[in-house]
Amino acid sequence: MSNIVIEVNNISKQYRLGQIGTGSLAHDINRWWYRIRGKDDPYMKIGEENERITKGNSEYVWALQNVDFKVEHGKVMGIIGRNGAGKSTLLKILSRTTAPTKGDVKIKGRVASLLEVGTGFHPELTGRENIFLNGAILGMTKNEIKTKFDDIVSFAGVERYIDTPVKRYSSGMYVRLAFSVAAHLEPEILIVDEVLAVGDAEFQKKCLGKMKDVSSNEGRTILFVSHNMTAIKNLCDTVLYMRNGKVVEVGPTNNVINNYLSHYVNSSLRQAFADPAEAPGNELVKIKRIEVCPQLESELNPITVNTAIDVEIEFWNYLDGKQINLSLHLYTIAQECVFNVGTPALNLSKGLHKGVCKIPANLLNDGIYSVSLMVVADKSYPLYNYENAVSFEVQENRDASGWHGKWPGFVRPNLEFNLE
Repeated sequence: MSNIVIEVNNISKQYRLGQIGTGSLAHDINRWWYRIRGKDDPYMKIGEENERITKGNSEYVWALQNVDFKVEHGKVMGIIGRNGAGKSTLLKILSRTTAPTKGDVKIKGRVASLLEVGTGFHPELTGRENIFLNGAILGMTKNEIKTKFDDIVSFAGVERYIDTPVKRYSSGMYVRLAFSVAAHLEPEILIVDEVLAVGDAEFQKKCLGKMKDVSSNEGRTILFVSHNMTAIKNLCDTVLYMRNGKVVEVGPTNNVINNYLSHYVNSSLRQAFADPAEAPGNELVKIKRIEVCPQLESELNPITVNTAIDVEIEFWNYLDGKQINLSLHLYTIAQECVFNVGTPALNLSKGLHKGVCKIPANLLNDGIYSVSLMVVADKSYPLYNYENAVSFEVQENRDASGWHGKWPGFVRPNLEFNLE
């Protein structure tokens, strides 16, 4: 028996831009005329890729185009991509709230979806009534819902308001109750969009723990859309990366996340500007150069965990009588801060100045890192923030360590640790 519970076969979704109804009757008649003659839809050929930041020539756009993937029973698949990549459209098709323009979807089991605040809730009904309504929609009996009712209310933390119409709930209360219903009423497949971002940090942690629990202990399948790469890493077995309505990659979580993030990170070790007019900055300060300088015996050698690194900064200061200092932020490719370090504040004259941050060997773990730089006045006033200015990759020194896995953590300092 096949272990596949979700199978998406070449689905595409086309939308028409502009005002609804403008010229739609003529287009519908034209489609009908082509269809009865056994010809392809004429508007299928003119749709453009969904690139939201550019203006196209067609009034039709492909929100999804030729999307294919499979999900096995009990697995958690993350779906990532920038806004407008087609993630939410895909989930709506999987949830049967909209139909694909072409292609088909095969799903085994009951599906519970949490796509946006208030999904599936009737605003005039109370929380209690909406729990029973959602359970009935999912095919649960009244007795089954009653068995889970106390757990749902307790998890959501809305006991005081359970008999209040949900139209009076805050967005956070909406999400708490909606997620609790979806997670506790035992659907075989749980689909969760970025809506969890509405909740507070405590509730998000609670939700992630619950999703991990229902996938590992109860064997349910989860599709999870999020911009939180840490949550994706901790929860998902595989990741689907989408861009402009198309699938770029499906694979192991860490590999896909790194490929996704590296697409938006400056991959250069050096940014330099000879002309102040072209340099990043403002009328107060300009960045002349920021460069990652690994201390290597040969330029052909890779940067490893045993490599010391200097980050050199040159900048033009246009202020007089201000104490200036530099603040350097080092981030992982998932934009998790590894450290923030600053120089002492000094009274600098107008002109060109230089700073060097020395990162010792045996500090960083293997991975891709980016450097952001902030120039600060009087210890608190930011003059200019240069984000993701340069990046570099640290590799494992496999010959020396003999290690072939991935060490946990952002750093791996060579500390004194003895055993007697």
